[in-house]
Amino acid sequence: MFAEVSLPISSFQTFTYLVPENLESQSLIGSRVTVPFGNRKVSGVIVSLMDSTSFSGEVKSISRFDDDAPIISQNLWKLVRWISHYYITPIGVVYNTVLSFNISKNYIPRQSWFVKNFSEDIDLLLKKTSPKQYLVYKAIQQSSQEYIKVSSFKNISSNPISVCKALESKGCIELVKKHDNQDEKRLTFNPVKKNISYNEDQLKVIDNIKSTLRTKKFKSNLLHGVTGSGKTEIFIEVIKTVIKMKRSAIILIPEISLTPQIAGRFKDVFGQDIALWHSQLTKSQRAKTWNEINNGDCKIVIGARSAVFSPIKKLGLIIVDEEHDSSFKQDSPSPRYHARDVAIMRAKIEECAVILSSATPSLETFYNYKNSKHRYLSLPKRYGKAVYPTVKVVDLIDESKETGKFNIVISGTLQRKIEEKLKNKEQVLLIQNRRGHSPTIKCSDCGSIVMCSACKTPLTFHKYDNKLKCHICGFISNKILDTCKDCLSQNFLYVGTGTQKVENILQETFPNAKISRVDHDSTKEDSSTMKILQSFLDGKVDILIGTQMIAKGLDFPGITLVGIINADLGLHLPDFRSSERTFQLIYQASGRAGRGQKKGEVIIQTYDKDNAVILAASKLNLEKYYEDMLDDRQLLNYPPYSWVAKIEFIGSNPKSVFSLSNKIRNNLMNPYKGLEILGPAPCFKEKVNNKYRFQIILKSSKKYDVNSNKLHSFVSQNFVKYNKTVTGSNKIHIHIDPITMI
Repeated sequence: MFAEVSLPISSFQTFTYLVPENLESQSLIGSRVTVPFGNRKVSGVIVSLMDSTSFSGEVKSISRFDDDAPIISQNLWKLVRWISHYYITPIGVVYNTVLSFNISKNYIPRQSWFVKNFSEDIDLLLKKTSPKQYLVYKAIQQSSQEYIKVSSFKNISSNPISVCKALESKGCIELVKKHDNQDEKRLTFNPVKKNISYNEDQLKVIDNIKSTLRTKKFKSNLLHGVTGSGKTEIFIEVIKTVIKMKRSAIILIPEISLTPQIAGRFKDVFGQDIALWHSQLTKSQRAKTWNEINNGDCKIVIGARSAVFSPIKKLGLIIVDEEHDSSFKQDSPSPRYHARDVAIMRAKIEECAVILSSATPSLETFYNYKNSKHRYLSLPKRYGKAVYPTVKVVDLIDESKETGKFNIVISGTLQRKIEEKLKNKEQVLLIQNRRGHSPTIKCSDCGSIVMCSACKTPLTFHKYDNKLKCHICGFISNKILDTCKDCLSQNFLYVGTGTQKVENILQETFPNAKISRVDHDSTKEDSSTMKILQSFLDGKVDILIGTQMIAKGLDFPGITLVGIINADLGLHLPDFRSSERTFQLIYQASGRAGRGQKKGEVIIQTYDKDNAVILAASKLNLEKYYEDMLDDRQLLNYPPYSWVAKIEFIGSNPKSVFSLSNKIRNNLMNPYKGLEILGPAPCFKEKVNNKYRFQIILKSSKKYDVNSNKLHSFVSQNFVKYNKTVTGSNKIHIHIDPITMI
């Protein structure tokens, strides 16, 4: 017996191996195997089996089977094959994403030493004879925890386990070794109890979804609810039905920062039935969680995009919350999939329901609902007594003329409103979708800008660690900027505004206010985000500043004012989705205000007050804006009226990269009616991490290519076949349904 094995490499080629006779009974498609490959042994997956082979060379044998049986279900294997086909990615690469070859089915979680206190009296003799034991024992007595981790006593003793063993020998404590679940706790808010009384709109939506669940058939739903309409409570209610049916559910959320709050709410209702899955899990956490899901110990999985691949059994419902969010699309590495679309396909394969939920659906989803591909479920009103906030647009150009001040960060209007909210003991949320202190550093004498040599983009000044950083490649300059490299001047202008500058200004303006900042610099660890957000929820923080990561999904009843520092950021980028993203950010951020008993207010600061996007967002007029945007997209033949593929050419020599892209462009075969080819042209971010980037854009009109088969065939025929003899050191990346052209 022979097996075709796909390896987690960029080649679409599969490799033939002989199955040893003693392993033939284990040979099943989808099995993980270890095989010899060159001078090393690598993991792969069996994609087909046959009795004979036409290969005339030496056929090596499979070294071993990594598992007794395939550890992904047949349905998940079907999903792997679909992703491989649709996103034009080698099946071994897809398999390694769905189920990392590093995950062990036989994983045993690492255990830690804990002490259990069962004696109430402190032996005072310890104080004289063994002072370290006395201090540790005293700390144990003062703790309210049933089990205390031994390592927590390192501040008392450098070797706490020996101290605790001595205490155990004296009958003071009991030592136990068990799994440490602190990692799960630090990613979850305290359980949030709520007494829910559903309104008429919610009950209608719940009844519709429950009737769909009972059919046990595929059905795609768009839950379009305004911000604060109680979508999370609907999720909980319908998942109760899923659990009663002895089935399971996956909830996809776009940001890890959203995980703690929704997990806390679900934990209150479902207890230990939930598992959290996202990219910040350590290797051991990932293996432990994967095995718990695979063994059926968890019926509900909550996580970011990769949670769509959870090996959950008897799937009854998939929810994609904030389905419009760009973080559901994996841009790198391959496979470059969109979790929303993968969720829909998995629901089809599993014969279950899928809910796409958002206050600001993507234009593609909105268009598909209009064309009857999704059932439309509406929540047009906020939950309870909460009403939508009032919105005011502040023209920063007029403000500059009136005050004589330029580069205004906090307008007079916004400052007065913040003062008012602080006086009333209410909370403020400020959004500036740019981190760091100053995005550009410019020599005031010659005009030279301090650039990242690897990316041809300006370095951002980060005040808190006094470093220059590239937000593209991650380069950090520890060198103090003292002279201009071009004219040796020592005069620099720090231009632009990031979240750190906003925080500095607020600290100077409101010295008595408690201010926190949430961005990728302040929350390098996922637990840091959770601590800040929990403090804000508990009312210990007055003003929270952040990037787009806190502009969506979070529910803080104490916020009565949202300020958008610069609504124009990202609006004029050369990307057909830039205005859509700006609208969604403003609309979503506005929705954080007034979710409690008090009415909310929103201040939008802009230098372009008459822009159609700003006007529509300020009026919270979603339907009108979407209809206008659909007209624009149709005129320019962009999604949702076409299928798009972006072919990216990358290499260290710009002439070589452009030459390759031009050569391939001039030799494209079998173009068809309805196909538009743009480029090759430099990408907007032409140089990233010392690699130059060019792109060809393919637009395939749905009028002539209803299901994208023509585009997929064209891409496979023209761009997959090239090997290293053609490309040299350059690489070709294929992006199907790209969410950005930048």
